[in-house]
Amino acid sequence: MLFTTCILAIGLATDSSFAFAPSSQNFQRTTTLSSAATSESSTNEEDRRSFVTKSATTTAGVALSTLAGTTSAPLPAEAATKSKQWKQVKVPFDDTVYDIDFDTPTHGYVVGARGSFAETNDGGATWEPRSFSNLDAEEEVTYRFQVVSFQDKEGWVLGKPTLLLHTKDGGNSWERIPLSPKLPGEPTGILAKGPNQAEMITSSGAVYTTENAGRNWKAQVQETIDATLNRVSSSGVSGASFFTGSIVNEQRDSQGSYLAVSSRGNFFLTWQPGQDFWIPHNRGTPRRIQNMGFVRGDIKNGVWMTLNGGKLLTSEPGVDLNSEEFPFVEANIKTGGYGITDVAWRSDDEVWAVGGSNTMYVSKDNGKNFIFDKSANDIPGNLYNVKFFPEFGSDMGWALGSNGLLLKFVGA
Repeated sequence: MLFTTCILAIGLATDSSFAFAPSSQNFQRTTTLSSAATSESSTNEEDRRSFVTKSATTTAGVALSTLAGTTSAPLPAEAATKSKQWKQVKVPFDDTVYDIDFDTPTHGYVVGARGSFAETNDGGATWEPRSFSNLDAEEEVTYRFQVVSFQDKEGWVLGKPTLLLHTKDGGNSWERIPLSPKLPGEPTGILAKGPNQAEMITSSGAVYTTENAGRNWKAQVQETIDATLNRVSSSGVSGASFFTGSIVNEQRDSQGSYLAVSSRGNFFLTWQPGQDFWIPHNRGTPRRIQNMGFVRGDIKNGVWMTLNGGKLLTSEPGVDLNSEEFPFVEANIKTGGYGITDVAWRSDDEVWAVGGSNTMYVSKDNGKNFIFDKSANDIPGNLYNVKFFPEFGSDMGWALGSNGLLLKFVGA
């Protein structure tokens, strides 16, 4: 199957050859964003100190970070003596926080499960609940807002079941962007790129760009992952044979390259702008891949990989993206078996990893050795995402998790 490269416009007749076209229901409902208190019941979880004595399997219900199955093992003995470099910030809901983004050092949004949506105007010190007036309360709570992306005052929110919202005025008003059911896969990521511009990726590896606020989109990848895997199934890439091409944990680097994990965790794929198809790669280990990402936000610096059982590996910089296998080096990190869900570089040498049962680890030597950080030690739940915003300062960092957990980096 090929993705069409032509521009698909609303209002034009579409045929079956179009891989993506806006819905024939051509409407835009722009409404004012209003404050609305959200009342959610939080899920009771065991305290981690008692939980670590039992055999456990922790599962993260997120599209971008899937938590590993875990084994019973004690936390590092030195945990109690390590520093706390993060503090909890209250948000007006108790559901999982999935994403956070800022368009200025003071203004930003967080999104989460059950229609959770909040805004800050003081750099994240306080958060106010918001709701979409074009979604009634009963409808809004059925959505899981997974991605929020802003550039200047232009913003996008992606929800599941599939829902795409767009604002041009910093979130004062939003419009609902119709998406065609012919879209290959479900939208899993959206990136604001400037006035009326965005980039979207789907669970089938389709990448699209728009330059007119979603009225039409242009495909960037020519071949579906299904077609790619069928074509290379005899090439020796482990797990690529007889597999329907869906991906998870899609990551984009600062230059537009993508990295994704097969939904079974048995191999991974890369794509760079200008390539016609994704390239599959062997994982080089019998353990299941949990998540992957880029070293310092650029695929040229290498990639990191987390594996079932709390393993963390990094590749050397300058790897050959056309190679079937990447050379990985395992980091020295004592996780006690808890799966690592996300990794982020704060600087060239400082690296943070987060994971199951709200575990946090920091490396000061570019990811070679990690020590435990007890910032979330007494908070029940799981951390799913850690993000830094270097454009707003080296201390602009956030960690997101279950039960409305939002942590702000405060330093040593």
